[in-house]
Amino acid sequence: MRPFGLVLLACAALALPAAGGSGGDPGITSSQILLGGTVPLSGPASPFGTVGPGANAYFKYVNAHGGVNGRKIKYVYRDDGYDPSRTIEQTRELVQQDKVFAIFNSVGTEHNLAIRGYLNALGVPQVFGGTGASALGRGYKKYPWSIGYLPSFEGEGAIYGRYVVQHRPKARIAVLYEDSDYGKDLLNGLKRGLGKRSSRIVATQSYEVTDTDVNSQISRLRASKADTFMLFALPQQAIQSFVYAYKLSWHPQIFVSAVSIEPTVMGIAQQATNGKETNNALSVAFVKDPTSPAWRKDKAVALYKRIMKRYFPGGKPSDVYNWYGMTVAYSMVDALKHAGRNPSRASLRKAMTHMDERTNPFLLPGVFVQTTPTNYFPIAKARMVRYRKNLWVLFGPLVKAR
Repeated sequence: MRPFGLVLLACAALALPAAGGSGGDPGITSSQILLGGTVPLSGPASPFGTVGPGANAYFKYVNAHGGVNGRKIKYVYRDDGYDPSRTIEQTRELVQQDKVFAIFNSVGTEHNLAIRGYLNALGVPQVFGGTGASALGRGYKKYPWSIGYLPSFEGEGAIYGRYVVQHRPKARIAVLYEDSDYGKDLLNGLKRGLGKRSSRIVATQSYEVTDTDVNSQISRLRASKADTFMLFALPQQAIQSFVYAYKLSWHPQIFVSAVSIEPTVMGIAQQATNGKETNNALSVAFVKDPTSPAWRKDKAVALYKRIMKRYFPGGKPSDVYNWYGMTVAYSMVDALKHAGRNPSRASLRKAMTHMDERTNPFLLPGVFVQTTPTNYFPIAKARMVRYRKNLWVLFGPLVKAR
């Protein structure tokens, strides 16, 4: 699905002035770099909203330590309620009224796809959007100014498929997926990973992001008598799925999309099901979990807690979406540094497509941010995790998320 206003906005964009040359682009002064983006501070995906404040806290920490090449970062994030039409509206205001240098960290797959035509028409960098959609990652020839950040959704689905082939070859698989590029990518990746065993998928059900519940879908999936459940859903629908499966006495092996494994989200599902559904659930992770004892003495966790206390005191350090916000902000700072002492939108585009970041302390060991002009998937590796009682536990080697 695509917002109907996109074509009109893209046409309007063509009438606007093109981006200026080095030293003359909007959003850059001798002392400041102005970034903008949209996050869902309200609406059905509001748990994701805190990635904005989390990123902003990291920028404030960087500013307090000299900024980027002598400039301080100002980050304006606006609430789009996880509504792509509002994403378009807010993005247009950030570009045309606030005159931001780049759009950074906008959350959501349909949302990033909705604004990329407009931003590419203007030559405005769309940097590290919160998606792993194949349409964005593989669309670099037509949309060279737009890059996501999350590992490929198709790659994630393929990881689950390969795991099933190796460890559950006789599985009967049921799939709940969002009817969007996000959910469809995961489903397509699952089929690719299963290969010849894709026939093990015995039932699929989709939902719209606006659906108030997914109870009917879970009921139909249970009727398939599947013993393996792929849960390709956002946090709200993921929690509902765990709970309703429990109420129906359906206890399959559950795989959860990585965007919904935040400990608070899982904690709600765990308490509501007495752990019956959540225990031994599987997923993938690419960032460290600051709530895990495994990272108790980690320097990045200590830094994260200091930043949260000083620059986002109202936030919850246990909310790993804050951690993700800092992870992507670290990469943004890295890209800005490599854009040069007098950055332009063109130099930022070059920097974001030539990343070789091996030192991001918020990522898991061995997980790097690497891009090329033909590779717009910055993160290509992850590790599998298993939920034990109330904690995600890493297991196995690094796996390719492609």
